[in-house]
Amino acid sequence: MARLKTHDEALRQRLINRAAATVFDRGTAALSLRQLAADVKTSTTAVYSLFGNKAGLLASLYEEAARLFVVRLAGVPSTDDPARDVIRLGIAYRAYALANPHLYAILFLESLAQFEPAPEGQREMLEMYQPLVDAVRRGQRAGQFTEALEPEVVALACWATAHGLVSLELSGNEPPGLAIADSYERMLDAVVTGWRAV
Repeated sequence: MARLKTHDEALRQRLINRAAATVFDRGTAALSLRQLAADVKTSTTAVYSLFGNKAGLLASLYEEAARLFVVRLAGVPSTDDPARDVIRLGIAYRAYALANPHLYAILFLESLAQFEPAPEGQREMLEMYQPLVDAVRRGQRAGQFTEALEPEVVALACWATAHGLVSLELSGNEPPGLAIADSYERMLDAVVTGWRAV
């Protein structure tokens, strides 16, 4: 009698991790469910059972990347210094990217070109952004940030700075003689200072 194989969460996670690496290295066109199954030493039936099809796998990749990112940012406590909290969120952003470059690329770079997140995925994107907006809003109420612009605009400017610096660092395109790792926090602080109330 054949041994019953279970398609458990551990297998699902291994498939997601391997698929993320493939997409990061070679793009979505290179992602073959048959090859993925072989790489993880399981059956294509298991892959289809867990994800349905390639589109389902890509959606799961995006959802997992977003979930872990939200968890990372949610781990940053709110304090009575919202401006410093914005910097801490930027530090958490970079920590996530360095610890999970494959997943970061799926969320924010071109790894999932032509992939359109489902409405749930778009909600997850708002969840990712919300802690930063909330910190800026608290900072405006505390008189730390200018109220001349909406908190979403200030938050986006801070996010764009973190994203740009992290993307340069991950791609190895740092300016010669300037290690982003050595000055990342100071650069975030400079941006936050620029948005302070006068």
